[in-house]
Amino acid sequence: MASPKIDPTLKNAAPGASDGGSLYAETVMIHPRTVKGTFRTWKWAAMALLLAVYHLGPFLRWDRGPGAPNQAILADMTGRRGYFFFLEIWPQEVYYITGLLFIAAIALFFMSSLAGRVWCGFFCFQTVYTDLFMLVERLVVGDRSKRMALDRAPWSAAKFGKKAVINLVWLAISASCGIGFTLFFGNAPSMLVDILTGNEDVGVYSAIAVVGGCCFLLAGYAREQVCLYMCPYSRFQSAMFDEHSLIVGYEEWRGEPRKPARKGEGFENRGHCIDCKMCVTACPTGIDIRDGIQMGCIGCALCIDACNSMMDRYKLPRGLITWDSIANQAARAEGRQGKLRLVRSRTIIYAVIMSLVGGLIVFSLASRKTTELNVIHERSPLYVQMSDGAIRNGYVLKVLNMVREDRTFILEVGGIDGARVSVVGGESNVAAATLKVSPDAIGAYNVFVNAPLASLQGKRTPLVFTLRETSEGGITRVESLFAAPDK
Repeated sequence: MASPKIDPTLKNAAPGASDGGSLYAETVMIHPRTVKGTFRTWKWAAMALLLAVYHLGPFLRWDRGPGAPNQAILADMTGRRGYFFFLEIWPQEVYYITGLLFIAAIALFFMSSLAGRVWCGFFCFQTVYTDLFMLVERLVVGDRSKRMALDRAPWSAAKFGKKAVINLVWLAISASCGIGFTLFFGNAPSMLVDILTGNEDVGVYSAIAVVGGCCFLLAGYAREQVCLYMCPYSRFQSAMFDEHSLIVGYEEWRGEPRKPARKGEGFENRGHCIDCKMCVTACPTGIDIRDGIQMGCIGCALCIDACNSMMDRYKLPRGLITWDSIANQAARAEGRQGKLRLVRSRTIIYAVIMSLVGGLIVFSLASRKTTELNVIHERSPLYVQMSDGAIRNGYVLKVLNMVREDRTFILEVGGIDGARVSVVGGESNVAAATLKVSPDAIGAYNVFVNAPLASLQGKRTPLVFTLRETSEGGITRVESLFAAPDK
């Protein structure tokens, strides 16, 4: 049987593919050209702001009173608390984190429906650190042509030296990234000193190695491969867009037919695109925006800056490549004035969802109780019959004091006539017991409840624990069961 023929025109086919070689070309490192312009300035500003927040955030202070951590943003794994300025999140309140993650996801959809992949192009950590790593390359080697020449050159002492300097600086940045991450999990000033002096725990150095190592590999060597093959967002980005979303696009009606500009030649009967490929060489993912919207476009808009510089050189109107909606581009192609439409059905839906979830979180935080009571019935044994015929059940009570001050509570039981309470290490056989709980802590108590057999309904009788605070009078009730022999 004849072997199948391979189409030599396949876009990704490498040399030799038609005679049985690989169908895929080797990955070539993309070296974007340095450009200047509005969007490049915005990207520098976004990078500086995000890196400042990331690295300075752990050092912000917030006074929570004596005995409390004063770090404004802290994930205290030992104390099992999360702190964000005036908010303190307990482990059982993890649903707040879930709500915030949900809002973040909807915010990404909302942002995309308005301005395309603005997150990817300006705010994603992969974009920020890749920009920073490429800046190091430019400072050490030079712009695009020099970096490409260095890659093609045979290994020599000069090439090894430049590559070594680049990688050492990358490692320093990556280590800083890893250290910055770990500082959110402890007291940043003292923790930083311990890290730099080698006195930290092995787990901390492991976290630094993992986070820093990922930063080094992804921003230093994977780069656009992360956006093209690893990030799932590029796969479903088109579902977030519509004809009114602001995206980076090429105005084909104005640019075609394209051809190089010759000296003294005008732009009559031809397009404004001079096929200089400045937009392609400026792209960090190596795509040609003139081919239309693509998965590889991260919306960084550097191609716009590159194209505008050429338009300025030839004294042509800017905006051959523009950040605008498909509807507006189509309108201009027909000679009509485009219109910005930010308020649309999908943006309204996203805004309503975020508002509802955000409002629910705010309401829950504003109305949440500062006391919680958990009651666990002892199962071994379920009950004990006393010498006077009364039945005793054992319980473990956990009282959460979510306020940073000592609090005293009165514990009572209801639902069974004649029931009496005994606290191990405290009061015995009383109608109401006193419980004291330390500030911002969980008080655990072993409690016995005695009840006359005549007051019980059978194997199971409803029992209500009532916890009343002495100072503010707040009441917390929890229902449980009282076990007894069958009558």
